[in-house]
Amino acid sequence: QVQLVESGGGSVQAGASLRLSCTASGYTYSRSYNTFCMAWFRQAPGKEREGVALVYNANERTYYADSVKGRFTISQDNDKSTLYLQMNSLKFEDAAMYYCAADFAGRVPCTQVPGPKATFAYWGQGTQVNVSS
Repeated sequence: QVQLVESGGGSVQAGASLRLSCTASGYTYSRSYNTFCMAWFRQAPGKEREGVALVYNANERTYYADSVKGRFTISQDNDKSTLYLQMNSLKFEDAAMYYCAADFAGRVPCTQVPGPKATFAYWGQGTQVNVSS
């Protein structure tokens, strides 16, 4: 089992930056954790869930949605127990509830940004990002 807890959301003006954190616990000290994919999703009211970014623990390769490429950066701390999403040049349309998710690379695609129907096994509770124009 992996428990995920997000933090760092808030209300900012367009153009500002935020850094979201996702603290993982429970399974992170297992060797198998190195085979996990870690991802950020977001969902705005009335909209479909969107995969934002993904990192594969084994090789630290990263993947981004076109809508955030060049503005957002997914990263981890050295022991991979905390996942980050650095969000720069925020736009009004970035406002959403942001979730982190994790699963074994064999159960979810780990070489692309996950789609809206991605069935990751572990999810956090979400952190809200509001952007005023």
